[in-house]
Amino acid sequence: MSTTGKADSGTQIVAPAPEDAFRRLKWRMLLAAMFCYFFFYTGRQTFGFAIPGIQEDLGLSKTTLGAISGILLWSYAAGQFVNGNLADKFGGRKMMAGGAILSTILNWFTSFSTGPKTLGLFWGANGYAQSLGWPSGGRVISNWWTPHERGRSFGFYTFAAGMASVLAFVTSTIVVDTLDLDWQWIFRVPVLLMLVGGVTFYLVARDTPAKAGVTPPASYAGDEEHAEVSTAAQESSLGRYRAVLGKPKIWSTGIAIGFQNAARYGLLIWVPVYFLGKDWKTGAGGISPVWISVALPVGMAVGALVNGQISDRLFGARRDRPIILFMLLGAAAALAMYLAPFGTAAGIALLFLTGFFVYGPQSSFWALCPDIAGKRMAGTATGVVNFFAYLFAGTAEPLIGHLMDSTGDTGLIFPVVAGSCLCSALVALTIRR
Repeated sequence: MSTTGKADSGTQIVAPAPEDAFRRLKWRMLLAAMFCYFFFYTGRQTFGFAIPGIQEDLGLSKTTLGAISGILLWSYAAGQFVNGNLADKFGGRKMMAGGAILSTILNWFTSFSTGPKTLGLFWGANGYAQSLGWPSGGRVISNWWTPHERGRSFGFYTFAAGMASVLAFVTSTIVVDTLDLDWQWIFRVPVLLMLVGGVTFYLVARDTPAKAGVTPPASYAGDEEHAEVSTAAQESSLGRYRAVLGKPKIWSTGIAIGFQNAARYGLLIWVPVYFLGKDWKTGAGGISPVWISVALPVGMAVGALVNGQISDRLFGARRDRPIILFMLLGAAAALAMYLAPFGTAAGIALLFLTGFFVYGPQSSFWALCPDIAGKRMAGTATGVVNFFAYLFAGTAEPLIGHLMDSTGDTGLIFPVVAGSCLCSALVALTIRR
């Protein structure tokens, strides 16, 4: 079970590994991907905390800042479409680690921006660097975990992404509230953790069992894929795109996650702005409202873990049902946030539930990608689906910013999120997998 250079070159393949030994290895690869992605959002989900400072320093409107946020998401979407396929071709290990390093550099460049042009340029380029992460990690996980374990494995992976949101919120809050630093430091300090995650992933992970110098046990090889994909379709990048885009359920999955991700990023970008009002430092019960916002990503992380587990255990690896259930409950929770007056404790609980239900279905969405396309094209399928996710989210951001500029009501983010959740649930009815 060596992970030496000989194994990496593909020249040393040993006899089938014992079940226990292989189980430890696949958990090692999953935990390595989780560890790396746990730090990824410090490189892109911190922007909402910088908005008030940028507005004061550079004099930009929320419409403009929403558009700049959208540029990152569109760049990320384009990168997903390309990089998922490249992860299938070249492997995810180097790409994920490289994305973490490049994103760290571009965040520092962003911190030196002096106007909307430089801010948009560097933040947009950072979107592409960030897109190297998710499909690459998903590709590695798909190589090590069988189809009937994907709800579980992608549930944990998505849980790490949810916890990454928590980390991004906490570190940004420390920068602007506890340390009282300028907005530039939001792009300088938290991302150093992402650099550590990227280097660690490169040292620990291996793309496939063969690259780790092991042959999977019979139980792994016997767990057949649901998808049937011809070998010829996988011989070229174009063939992989044709095979993936030729599946109607990939389109349904992409559109459904598009609405879900618009709701998710609506919350992640604008909830901090909602709580960073004029009197945000004097929160009820001695709790700063900006710290209350941390309940959102905590709920997201737990929701992802729960949704992935129930898709395997309660719904028998059928992904559409937990998606629809959580989206409907997410719409209800978001409307409650907008309509009902709550104190600090109840507000924290409801914000937790909003994040829990809105983000939770991501586990099922990502498990759908290899379910539909097969593990050999898991990166391409993940990239295509994530392209839809961020295309929708990027389109929504400037529209939300304009809505807030024109009404002055940042609380409108909650009915917008509710509407997006309902649209996602309706489209998910067509997936039926």
